[in-house]
Amino acid sequence: MSIAEAPPAEPESQARPQSAPPQERMITLKIRRFNPEHDTDPHWESYPVPFDPSDRLLDALNYVKWNLDGSLTFRRSCAHGICGSDAMRINGVNRLACKVLVKGLGDTILIEPIKGLPVEKDLIVNMEPFFEAYRAVQPYLISHGHEPTKERLQSATERARFDDTTKCILCAACTTSCPVFWNDGSYFGPAAIVNAHRFIFDSRDEGAEERMEVLNDREGVWRCRTTFNCTDACPRGIEVTKAIAEVKRALLFRRF
Repeated sequence: MSIAEAPPAEPESQARPQSAPPQERMITLKIRRFNPEHDTDPHWESYPVPFDPSDRLLDALNYVKWNLDGSLTFRRSCAHGICGSDAMRINGVNRLACKVLVKGLGDTILIEPIKGLPVEKDLIVNMEPFFEAYRAVQPYLISHGHEPTKERLQSATERARFDDTTKCILCAACTTSCPVFWNDGSYFGPAAIVNAHRFIFDSRDEGAEERMEVLNDREGVWRCRTTFNCTDACPRGIEVTKAIAEVKRALLFRRF
């Protein structure tokens, strides 16, 4: 049996054309900048940034920081949506920069610090008022009397009662999306109420009444206007408005 001969090579002039490399795609980051050392008011600066469809906004911000303007200042840490450090206003909505894909944000992306907290520099805000409200609701297990001799048992149903509000990562996205908080910095805000909820409905906790007194204050849970901004802003998907409503009902009927 004869072996088939290989076809002759095509002349160089008839070779198949190579596909052109894909053109680099560009977006513009329009960032609200403020440096207290030499700025009296915030101003906007724009930066052209190349991007891949899989890039997160944090990747684009890092590109600006590392390649275009090293003075740009923002918080970031884990880059996996767990630490909550990089909460900011992205196209007018509070989001975590490490969770938002660039490809869905348009050709020009507006980036600002979260609202309602003092801006220290660029996208960094002073978080102390936020954490002051968080500490005020006593976000820890309170147990009176002697320590138990064995673990505090809890059924799956009891655990499920407050499971949703254990997901909070203290990013402040919910609180700084609240119109009441924008206009009244004394309001405890959604995040503090969510963290109070987590312990009020914990069957092992004995400090519900103490937290209720705190939240019954004029700057407490009754300031909520149920706009659902907080629920929409939460990167962890917590039903924040529902949790606030449950705390209101508990205050009215004293049922935990």
